Amino acid sequence: MPHLNFVQQGQGPLVVLSHALGCDLTMWDDVAVALEDRYTVLRYDHRGHGRSPASAGTYTMEDLADDAAELIRSQAVGPVHFVGLSMGGMTAQSLGARHPRLVRSLVIANSASSYDDAARAMWQTRITTVLTQGVPSIAAGAMQRWFTPGFHQHDEAQVNALRAVLEATSPELYAAACGAVSNIDLDTSNASIACPTLVIAGSSDEATPPVMSEGIARRIPGAQLRFLDAAHLSAVEQPGAFARLLTDFWAGLPAEEAATVRLQSAFG
Repeated sequence: MPHLNFVQQGQGPLVVLSHALGCDLTMWDDVAVALEDRYTVLRYDHRGHGRSPASAGTYTMEDLADDAAELIRSQAVGPVHFVGLSMGGMTAQSLGARHPRLVRSLVIANSASSYDDAARAMWQTRITTVLTQGVPSIAAGAMQRWFTPGFHQHDEAQVNALRAVLEATSPELYAAACGAVSNIDLDTSNASIACPTLVIAGSSDEATPPVMSEGIARRIPGAQLRFLDAAHLSAVEQPGAFARLLTDFWAGLPAEEAATVRLQSAFG
């Protein structure tokens, strides 16, 4: 199990942010700033992404959930609010089922819980492409899926920054992550998730269309479903609105369940 790179900021209950495939923890920059006045925000790089080392060979979504669980055990006292987008949202689903005592609540944004054969074939095509032509060969298509045309025009610098993160990813490591994503099968285990859960869909998300978020929300008991006017990386396109969905959700939790969770270092 690799030692994950992470950064923390702010003060208050602990929130863990888990990023999308081909991104790194900088994907959460604006959301972290919006939360840090009331929450301790811990962002981390998945294995093989950003500054986190890779593992040898292939791995599964369950391995990514176990990575997150180990990070939480090492840095938190008590359960945390766990927020994941896309691959991070898949990690959140697996974490909630595999390690229920570690999560106070889940937020699953722009994600999926399973893929059919046609989608898995698409993922295999992408794997073959990056291994033969490199990650930059799929970057233009990724940007089209990640952001709406309006955001491309409004914040070209941020689009280019995240494109650079994607293009810097090793083809082998990106392919391994694609393998973990393409093989998810979380529909059954989602029914066992017992903590409060918020599902966020992007109304213009072509990578994980709203119908996928609706399916996740149906299978998790009591899950709430909200929509943002955004494409796949909704937390990047609409960081303020995304953060408000989080804080409104947490504020609505029963008082007796909203215990303050802090990093171990905060307790000296």
